Amino acid sequence: MQNEDPIRDPHELLESLDNLHPSDIAYSLKKIENESVDDFFYILKNLNEEVLGQVLLELPDNLREAAYNELSAEKLTEAVDELESDDATDIIQEIEEIDIDKAKEIYEGLEEEDRKDIDWLKRYEEDEAGAYMQTELFSAKISETIGESIKRLKHAKAEAELENIHQVFVTNDEKSLIASIPLEDLIIFDFDKTYESILNEAEEFKYKPFKVSDDTHIDEVAKNVEQYDLSVVAVVGYQDILMGRITSDDILDVIEQNATEQIYQLAGVHEDFEHEEKVINTAKKRAIWLFVNLGTAILASLVIGLFDKTIQAYVALAILMPIVASMGGNAGTQTLAVMVRQLALGDIELENAKDAVKKEVLISLINGLLFAVIMGLIAWFWFDQKLLGLVIGTSMIVNLFSAGFFGASIPLFLKKLNIDPAVGSTVLLTTVTDIVGFFSFLMLAKVILL
Repeated sequence: MQNEDPIRDPHELLESLDNLHPSDIAYSLKKIENESVDDFFYILKNLNEEVLGQVLLELPDNLREAAYNELSAEKLTEAVDELESDDATDIIQEIEEIDIDKAKEIYEGLEEEDRKDIDWLKRYEEDEAGAYMQTELFSAKISETIGESIKRLKHAKAEAELENIHQVFVTNDEKSLIASIPLEDLIIFDFDKTYESILNEAEEFKYKPFKVSDDTHIDEVAKNVEQYDLSVVAVVGYQDILMGRITSDDILDVIEQNATEQIYQLAGVHEDFEHEEKVINTAKKRAIWLFVNLGTAILASLVIGLFDKTIQAYVALAILMPIVASMGGNAGTQTLAVMVRQLALGDIELENAKDAVKKEVLISLINGLLFAVIMGLIAWFWFDQKLLGLVIGTSMIVNLFSAGFFGASIPLFLKKLNIDPAVGSTVLLTTVTDIVGFFSFLMLAKVILL
């Protein structure tokens, strides 16, 4: 559990390292960096290599980049050497983007076996399962006895070569994955028996492994982990040859990253620029979406301008207009958030999207009728005009209907065009609800009141 009361004194933190998890150390480091950059670097330089790599991975991107620049290649080499292959590869690739010479020096300082693992993992695209796998795992040949494999596992644990081991992956002579046996089952078997005899005695599908191809999209892997409540996924290559494993901590990072991206994109914010030290760069990136929003706001204003005489005749319309637009915008945002999230989780596909749209439209209509009555009565008693209540009530129904329909349809339309539904949906929806809201309200007012 994260330390709720971070240690802010550098010397106290260094003295407490043995009692702290790397995430707690990173949490304290973030607080210390806010008060003193020098103290932040002082602690990093004095962390032992066994914990330094894990702490670096827990730091935010901007602090991690600063640490890569400040720490020596020798210190970073020692830290990377203690990490599992997937984490080591991540750090090497991040340092390459900052200082390719330092990254090369760190790489050359590693053992040959570690360099081979890093070379192999770097071949994959960043969204492929192979890029997230670690090559360290506990496996056994089908002809091997339980006792022989347990002896190897004990040695690997004693040498700190393996961690987070929950099962043994059983392979045939061609190194193809054929079974996955939990350790809790393994320890009750006769250690003199071979894996082949154990599998022959077991039910047909009892130890069937859950596996993914090394080129499977990582989002698909994450969906499977969530759906089947998995702690680890085996990664296989050609002819099901066992290549590595992806653990749940990496999947949690993927899920968190995807959720963060969706939140930022729905707000028209780019995650990479939010960690920029130069405020002007962040401001420029945000300004692009604000500029688009300005254009849509002008469109809405042009619609209002078409009814200037109507507004002059009934000043109450100017008072009530924001209510119609606000209700439509909020109702549309609710629908949009639900649709984007369900699309991301795979709960809705384009083939069965019609039912989802119907549901959202029905919900919007029910709420439209409810708030039409409420707002109609309020407007009637507020301005003592029954027809004004009728105008805003009818407009509320029309706008909430459009909010539900377009809030559900826009993400599906973008998805069909192979565009991320989270990107631009909010701006498009706001444009629709504002224009429909203002036009319906003012047009009804012109027809009914004038």
